Amino acid sequence: MMVYIESLGCARNQVDSETMAGQLRLDGWTLTRDPAEAEVIVVNTCSFVEAAINESIDTVLELARFKTDGRCQRLIVAGCLPERFREAIADALPEVDQFLGTGAYTQIGDAVTGRLDGNVCLPDPDRIPMGASALREREQTTSAYLKIAEGCSRHCTYCIIPRLRGRQKSRPMAQILEEARQLIDAGAREINLVAQDTTHYGHDRSEPARFADLLAKLAALAGDTWIRFLYGHPESIDDAVLQVVAAHDNLCPYFDLPVQHASKTVLKKMGRGYDKDRLLELFRRIRTTVPGAVLRTTLIVGFPGESDADFKTLMDFVEAVRFDHLGVFTYSDAEDLPSHRLSGHVSKKVAQARHDAIMARQMAISADNLTAMIGRTLPVLVEAVAEPGLYEGRSILQAPEVDGLTYVRTPPDGPALPIGEIVRVQISETLEYDLIGRVR
Repeated sequence: MMVYIESLGCARNQVDSETMAGQLRLDGWTLTRDPAEAEVIVVNTCSFVEAAINESIDTVLELARFKTDGRCQRLIVAGCLPERFREAIADALPEVDQFLGTGAYTQIGDAVTGRLDGNVCLPDPDRIPMGASALREREQTTSAYLKIAEGCSRHCTYCIIPRLRGRQKSRPMAQILEEARQLIDAGAREINLVAQDTTHYGHDRSEPARFADLLAKLAALAGDTWIRFLYGHPESIDDAVLQVVAAHDNLCPYFDLPVQHASKTVLKKMGRGYDKDRLLELFRRIRTTVPGAVLRTTLIVGFPGESDADFKTLMDFVEAVRFDHLGVFTYSDAEDLPSHRLSGHVSKKVAQARHDAIMARQMAISADNLTAMIGRTLPVLVEAVAEPGLYEGRSILQAPEVDGLTYVRTPPDGPALPIGEIVRVQISETLEYDLIGRVR
């Protein structure tokens, strides 16, 4: 019997999909990359914003055709879409045989065999302990995601995650270290730590556990494998973390800290507990403590009540910090969000114009930042052959999927570069968001 798994959304969802795949493999199922071959199709969904909801529903409906045109006997929808819309989703998608919420991933085996009672399984995510995910079935070997916690205990007014994933639940440090060791033994040359609030790791555990301590222990066992953290929070990044990153060459000097905005008024409405001055001081400390630090952030424009003055504050902030990588989202409204009840909703046209203005400014900043890289020599993880004599990879300053790439030229008669090798590359050219260089 064959199973096809479609994973949508973020890297954290990808880890959940890999865990389900590993469990099914252990149960004797065969995994396929072709949905037309599968007797069971699983869609692991995202419902964070409107676009993700639409993508999830469209994907489910597209794959449902294999119940008539293919071999599919059971269609299962898992993750955030059923968790958000609960029993109502069963009425909206009668093509689906089983819905699994975010607390039901461990029941995937019973779901594919039809042994669950009812077609909607929504256990409370807060009652599901964080355990090992060492059974993961991974396709990629050079770069891996490692989930260190689940859920979020903050209460940002625009965010549905605490309702979908529950309060923060950090994994025991020993489990994380063991999984990291297994990933390295399996060939991973880069491990990306993920959670809803990565840098808040350990605050919910009874035994002492700090994120800085976890980083130090991972650095000690990783050898020349890179360790990178994603999805940090400005309020939980402390000097101990900065000092640990600065002290270890295998900890990427990469700080992914979504700030969302810089206007004090907007930040207060968002439920974010800082202001522009605190952010500016934080980024100054990062760059002072960690030489060569790379800063990534994400922003939301068009939030209810965002005035022209608020937006100018945000534009000035982007210019002042000059982030290496930056993403912008227009505010996505929904009736089940606290922010929906705020006054002064911004039109989609104005929000899109603000989005485009920030991206245009960031493109110019990125061009300057990339040009400054010319002549520098960077460690680069080789990931694929782009064409003869040209390899595709990422420098230690580029995260997977969200940042640019580094292309590595080699002489026509030179030796091949092994995929998964970390090589030193001297940067000679730039593209819009990418780097080009040669092996030193």
